[in-house]
Amino acid sequence: MQFVLMVLPVFLILGAGFVGQKLLRLNIKSISTMALYIMMPFLTFDTFYANKLNRDYVYIILFNILLIIILGIFTIIIGRMLKADRTNMSAMLLGTTFPNMGNYGASVVLFAFGNKAFDYAVITMVIQMLLTSTIGIFIASYGSEKATNFKEALLNIAKMPVLYGVILGVLFQLTHITLPSTIIEGIHSIGSASIPTITILLGMQLAEIKSQKFDFKYVGNITFIRMVISPIVIAVLVSYMPVSHLMKNVFILLAAMPIAANTTLLALQFNTKPNLVSYITLVTTLISLLSIPITLYFLG
Repeated sequence: MQFVLMVLPVFLILGAGFVGQKLLRLNIKSISTMALYIMMPFLTFDTFYANKLNRDYVYIILFNILLIIILGIFTIIIGRMLKADRTNMSAMLLGTTFPNMGNYGASVVLFAFGNKAFDYAVITMVIQMLLTSTIGIFIASYGSEKATNFKEALLNIAKMPVLYGVILGVLFQLTHITLPSTIIEGIHSIGSASIPTITILLGMQLAEIKSQKFDFKYVGNITFIRMVISPIVIAVLVSYMPVSHLMKNVFILLAAMPIAANTTLLALQFNTKPNLVSYITLVTTLISLLSIPITLYFLG
């Protein structure tokens, strides 16, 4: 019951977006553009400016990179077997390689393992944010239903202010530039608002999905890789990592999370099967209400 109460805010925010869109019929693309180009850069700057770099980052970076590479290989192999075109392949990669480590994952880690584990989860979320701001944008851009070549996809990364928020945050931290508390509060307020905004966008996008049948081969395979293959693969990998038992548990639990809401934002922005990505994000989030307690049980 305590677990359900903990994740209930996520569904309340998602539901607010769903109902609001049904009633008001807002322009989703404008809101997604605002979130990606205006709000997210403040979040990435605030996150990298406030979280001190330490040796834990090495293993956390390794975890995130291995997660993307291994699940990406799984997804590409299955995608080729399904004869997925470039757009569907990109939608599959967005769904399998980026778990919800933010408002959902970090909250569950805090609930399950306490404050020390929560610190690991926050750093992991920060690294994933960097990878989403680069690799995620490339995947979404390259798989856009608009014709986009490899060079154009790389240029789209360079155009994203999210990446420069990361660079400035790290630069300010390493050069010990201290900003006035009033400015930090303003940056933090805008950045923090981006997380519920993205969840609201997911609800809005779900409200726009017309009565249609999604190809089960994509829904089923993305869900299986994200919710089953991901935690099993990471459980095997972390067994060989020279890190604490607590950090291993955090990695496995975060790998078992549903699809990140950020992927919906990218799918919307670049028109990479946004309905499919949004739908599977909802499916995996609902499944997680059962799968996460099971994962916690096996982790002890």
